Amino acid sequence: MGLVILAVPSSYSYMNKNLLYLFLFVLASCNKVEKNSPNVFFAGEIVNPTNDYVVLFKGDVVIDSAKLDENNRFAFKLDTIADGLYHFNHAPEYQYVYLEKGDSLMIRLNTTGGSFDESLIFSGNGEEINNFLLDLFLVNEDEESLIYSKYFGMEPDDFSKRIDSLRREKLAQLKALGSDVKISRQAEEIAKASINYTYYDYMERYPFEHKKLLRDKEIHDLPNNFYAYRKGVDFNNSNFTYLRPYYDFMKSHFDNLTYIDCSKDCSEGNEIVKNELHFNRHKLKLIDSLVVDKELKDNLLRNVAFKYLLKVHDKEENNKTFIDEFHKLSGNNKHIKEIDGLYEAIRNIQPNKEIPNFYVSNVAGDSVSLQNIAKKDKTVFYFWSGTDKNHLEKMANRVAQLSVAKPEYSFVGINIMTDEATWKALLVNKGLDANKQFRAKNFEELTKKLIVYPLNKCIITDDAKIVDAFSNMYASF
Repeated sequence: MGLVILAVPSSYSYMNKNLLYLFLFVLASCNKVEKNSPNVFFAGEIVNPTNDYVVLFKGDVVIDSAKLDENNRFAFKLDTIADGLYHFNHAPEYQYVYLEKGDSLMIRLNTTGGSFDESLIFSGNGEEINNFLLDLFLVNEDEESLIYSKYFGMEPDDFSKRIDSLRREKLAQLKALGSDVKISRQAEEIAKASINYTYYDYMERYPFEHKKLLRDKEIHDLPNNFYAYRKGVDFNNSNFTYLRPYYDFMKSHFDNLTYIDCSKDCSEGNEIVKNELHFNRHKLKLIDSLVVDKELKDNLLRNVAFKYLLKVHDKEENNKTFIDEFHKLSGNNKHIKEIDGLYEAIRNIQPNKEIPNFYVSNVAGDSVSLQNIAKKDKTVFYFWSGTDKNHLEKMANRVAQLSVAKPEYSFVGINIMTDEATWKALLVNKGLDANKQFRAKNFEELTKKLIVYPLNKCIITDDAKIVDAFSNMYASF
């Protein structure tokens, strides 16, 4: 479902769960258990775990954390929770779980070979809606490649009919499930939204993907009723805020609305997408005017800010204009500290500024500042992690190529998220020059100061002054 890297605070307390496991397995062995308890039990087994914890979230708030025992099992006993959509994280993976009072839900999954979602099975009280949501997710993954490769090339009416047929098929399956087992109104609402907004999202993306696939210069005209479903869009349902299909739809919807709005009414006209500052300021205003639910609004506005600041790489004065507009519209945004931190970090790595004086370790264990490393040389700082062997292999080959092709540069590697012993072994194994390799002890601080995104990014300096902090090891040379 996605990649999420989480640090679990050491202050979390863990309960002794041996008796709870026994109780849960007894409950799960029964075909039907009446939901006559306000408590929720959620437990399971993870085959080939990737870390020691399972963390349960409601939205972006941690509800509880459980440590795997010697048999790789975990359990939560939740005394008072609101019915609704949650997600559990076993880093770096996560997946939805729908919980209601009285549920006694078990899972089993295997992380090997990227089969986290495919191997996941729910059993016990609450299994029906959870297995249905999981099946939806897996089917949608399979359908996606077909829609992108074939359906987006269809004419609007044909595309709309195909998408609506897929949507109705899933709604019929949900109705059949509701006939067989009792599903609460809220659970049905979540499942229905997951279906509808998945396909509404494709409708929003269609004009742009169609243009791209056919390599046309202009977006095609659409039938008047193409966006008829928009009349039923709900901008104020807190139950959907963290439902991925709903959130993805909202992002596509506001991209689409902004493009259409600006094409018709703004002075930039059809050139609007080339003026990223104007486009993103306009999008901020549309979200602010249409979205009612505050948490959804905060999240969508954060998404606009991060995409603009991280991907556009605009001039410093334009970044300032954007962040001022953001504060004007969303000064009480729950993510404001994070966004301000990102803005300040980007401001500090603009051209002609000295690279931040961040300290890294060399192979001898000495701390060395980036400014000292970059002094008097044209230096390219690139980043790699021992946890991504494929990326490391490609990066080592790329550095070897560039060191010959661009001898005027010194290519310096900064390792992230790898323990010291493994890091040193990889230097030898990959034939990397140990004199030009350093390790960041504090990865989180490094990413904040240097904006390490994406991992192929590199920073070019000349005598410790930044030439370009958003270069790419493949595209920039």
